[in-house]
Amino acid sequence: MNLKKLLSIIILALLFVVPASFGANAGAFCKGCQTNQSGTDSDPFQLYAFFDLRDRESFFQVTNVNNANGSTFNENITVHVQIFNVGNDCIENNFFDVYTPNDTHVYNLRDILTNDTRPAGVVLPENAYGVVVVSQVVGEGAGIVDGPGSIVGNFRVVDDEGYEYRTNAAGIYSRMGRQTGGFPNVYSFNYNTKGGVTLSDVVGIQVASVGEEDGEVDISNITDNYVAMDINLYDLNEVPFSCRNVIFACVDQDNPRLQELLEDSGDASVASFEYGINEVIPNSKGAELLCPNNVNTEGIVTLRPIGVGDASESSFFVGYAGLNNGNGRGSMDSFWAPNNTIDN
Repeated sequence: MNLKKLLSIIILALLFVVPASFGANAGAFCKGCQTNQSGTDSDPFQLYAFFDLRDRESFFQVTNVNNANGSTFNENITVHVQIFNVGNDCIENNFFDVYTPNDTHVYNLRDILTNDTRPAGVVLPENAYGVVVVSQVVGEGAGIVDGPGSIVGNFRVVDDEGYEYRTNAAGIYSRMGRQTGGFPNVYSFNYNTKGGVTLSDVVGIQVASVGEEDGEVDISNITDNYVAMDINLYDLNEVPFSCRNVIFACVDQDNPRLQELLEDSGDASVASFEYGINEVIPNSKGAELLCPNNVNTEGIVTLRPIGVGDASESSFFVGYAGLNNGNGRGSMDSFWAPNNTIDN
């Protein structure tokens, strides 16, 4: 491994040391499977993160590891940062930023500054929450890089009650190697109440125009950007509990197009950006449950896509499942699924 890249990874690890999961260890269920997105150590060109400012602080870290197209070079890169606030109907806020070789920057979503400490021009409301997308582009206002990128990242959500969520940001390795051929047959994550877990945050990010040449992803048009899921829960004896169909979209219950989305998507009675798991581990912010009337304290949640607003090759979905005890402990991981990507 290149020495500079090794040093940047070490610095990244020291800045955001991710604690061992005490409740959402996704790999325990799908042994040998891969997530449907590339890991951040694959040097993606595009990163996806969750943020939340509702009695929380949120941070998103980006590093230029300087390894594009399989060769190390000594050049600056430009990234396009897009921020979508669910409470504002996911209207795009965006800015461009420049990273020198092996450069690392942490964005504080409460006070967003560029890499050179200037105001980014984006000020989020007090209770904003939603999605951050970072794309490596050729230049400000220009299209995205063609091929592997050179950015890695992670995010951190710190709740006022004392617990934190920390995890790597999902990434796509190459514009030509994005998810193709539809969605995986099933996503999954597991959960339990160890460590006093009482609350959950299950969020889904569905975007369109991934990898398009203009470098802009689209989230705000919810009738195009949604995934309907058939939810099932399995206990430790692999006994299934049929839950209900839900929709993941960048929408809250006050969105004026919520009813239109429900009617357009078919067989689903609820649509949201976030969910709780069941009656035992409800959502931290009072959102709808994936599995109402279920009281299993430990098991596996499976999410099978049954409908997609934009089913083209330019659509992409990633989910995160967070567990916390409402006090000092929290853990978040991405959903798992069989690998459904191809490389150029």
